[in-house]
Amino acid sequence: MFRRAVLGRLAKLELGQLTVVDRCGAYEFGQVGTHGLMATINVHDRRFYRDVVLGGGLGAAEAYIRGHWDSPDLTAAMRVLAQNTEVLAGVEQGAARMLRPLRAAANWLRRNTRAGSKRNISAHYDLSNDFFALMLDPTMTYSSGVFPRRESTLEEASLEKYDRICRKLQLSPSDHVIEIGTGWGGFAEHAVKNYGCRITTTTISEEQHAYAERRFREAGIDGRVRLLKQDYRDLSGKYDKLVSIEMIEAVGEKFLPGYFAKCSDLLKPDGMMCLQAITIPDHRYEDYRKSVDFIQR
Repeated sequence: MFRRAVLGRLAKLELGQLTVVDRCGAYEFGQVGTHGLMATINVHDRRFYRDVVLGGGLGAAEAYIRGHWDSPDLTAAMRVLAQNTEVLAGVEQGAARMLRPLRAAANWLRRNTRAGSKRNISAHYDLSNDFFALMLDPTMTYSSGVFPRRESTLEEASLEKYDRICRKLQLSPSDHVIEIGTGWGGFAEHAVKNYGCRITTTTISEEQHAYAERRFREAGIDGRVRLLKQDYRDLSGKYDKLVSIEMIEAVGEKFLPGYFAKCSDLLKPDGMMCLQAITIPDHRYEDYRKSVDFIQR
């Protein structure tokens, strides 16, 4: 039943071709077309189908972690699925929808109060700096980049993103910038070295704080960077510019009004703010806000 439901949904693929291989054979869905998208997934355990039907995209991710399926080119598989989100949305509307209240209740226990935020951030970012260094570029940037050229490296994309933010904020040596969400210190280092501003930056991750502290010291900019280990709600002072790079995702919908109120309070009357955020199509937002995604899990 679960297998039939998943394969039936895949039969509606419109963009790209996906081949599913399980113990019963190989099945092709969709067509390559002019865009050339094609991928294969190998199902090693029939529980994969159950996980997808009952858990939707989150179930598929957890099934991958358990080794129930894999792909010779995971990036290609994700691209095919990403091009067919509307078609695959039907999986999320089935049995998976019935389990949402249970997941939402569990997620409520992890809401982003001061204590909750500390626990949540630690659970993710304090896995170890060495772990994140395995997958991040040399700038240790954990947010979307801006690729100036198709052949640009991830490091070049990160630096271009940082510089674009600096340009948008019109940074100058006279500016004092508050950064909500230090990360591993990439933006602060770039801004201070290239624009001469002063930066106060905060993180509640122990690992990130230790890394950034060492980074600023070794770069010789610790005299122009004030590194805090403080929840954004407890920040004070007035600043010329404010920057927050993909930190808003960790705020939580309930706390968004307070977050923006704090940002406003931290800025001088003529101050400027640059916010980088992960977005979602408007028509999917209402459904998403009631769901629990992989990172929340």
